[in-house]
Amino acid sequence: MPSILSALPWRRATTGLLDLLFPPRCPGCGKDVAQAGHLCGACVSRMHLITDPFCRRCALPFTSRAAGGPDLTCASCTENPPPWHEGRAAMVYDDMPRSLILPLKYADATENAGLLGRYMAWAAKDLIRPDSLLMPVPLHRLRLFGRRYNQALLLARALGRQARVAVMADGLERTRATRPLEGLGRPARHDLMRGVIGVRAHRRAAIQGRHVIVVDDVMTTGATLGACAHALLGAGAARVDVLAAARACGQYEQQ
Repeated sequence: MPSILSALPWRRATTGLLDLLFPPRCPGCGKDVAQAGHLCGACVSRMHLITDPFCRRCALPFTSRAAGGPDLTCASCTENPPPWHEGRAAMVYDDMPRSLILPLKYADATENAGLLGRYMAWAAKDLIRPDSLLMPVPLHRLRLFGRRYNQALLLARALGRQARVAVMADGLERTRATRPLEGLGRPARHDLMRGVIGVRAHRRAAIQGRHVIVVDDVMTTGATLGACAHALLGAGAARVDVLAAARACGQYEQQ
């Protein structure tokens, strides 16, 4: 039986042949790139990564450290604290991330999960611990049947591989179907999501006392993530943090 090491040259040769026949393309714009699953320089320059200073609760970027106050918490989170402990997002949800997330979500571009997962691992490097448990925001079974996969689960698995932490794919469930949240304001979103998400009965014991990080593609008002956090804390999780690939700001907050 050939060893793994002896198989590596064949794998490299096969990869090189595939790259010659099917040159890797930038997921953002389609231009040729040196390595599959990576953005070209132009698309990287259009990516607005979220770096300090930002709100530690919801990842909203601040214009300056002084704007975040001594606790680096935005006015909205100060007035209405979210149920989770801390929140992170890799990038601002504008045109560049949309070109990656929307195809992942609606057009079977599942390969984009690996790229986004790398950015998410960087954004959450101060949150993830070896014993952390990643958990995707769930889809209702009817929507899952139509889409065939849960993009949040693909992101969680990509992140789990990057950070080498466990993923629980089926810890949360949507107890009823809801209309899409796009176009709804903050109060309507929170009202709609109240009581919609629960912890599966056979997963409760595995969640008790754990540090859980809820993973989603886009954080907007936090209504869905908040529903997840409430359910997990009610089931005995010791701490819940949230992580998204992108944070909606400005004109994208209602999308």
